[in-house]
Amino acid sequence: MTFMALDFGERRIGIATSDSRILATPHSVLKRTTKKKDFAHLQQLIKKLRITQIIVGLPYSLNPQNDPEKIGPQAKRVIKYITAMSEVIDTPVEFFDETYSTAEAKDYMRATAQQNKQVDAVAAAVILQKYLDYVSRPTDFLPQ
Repeated sequence: MTFMALDFGERRIGIATSDSRILATPHSVLKRTTKKKDFAHLQQLIKKLRITQIIVGLPYSLNPQNDPEKIGPQAKRVIKYITAMSEVIDTPVEFFDETYSTAEAKDYMRATAQQNKQVDAVAAAVILQKYLDYVSRPTDFLPQ
């Protein structure tokens, strides 16, 4: 399987990939314009890279008083966007928690002096790496 992760922002979409099922790599950042143009660009990448699974970062609420079954307005926007995308792109999509992915990406970039990377693509790689780790060792993620 070849994976692509998407980290959605208001203006940009971070993209990461993995064809090894072991290591995620930042790929690129798509500046959002229209859904039609965004979907066409993503479709081209999916075809070129032979993507078989898309992992989409879903921003869960960090407020512990919120019901864990409920999602916030940003997550609703992501779901709406992906629903529209799924009407055009038939690659399977799975949502995965993206909590703290941007902060982790910034920390990684500072620690490794990789300021030339775009944080959105690195955040997508963080999401994808967590997903790959989860599917390879799901019991590591169970509460202690």
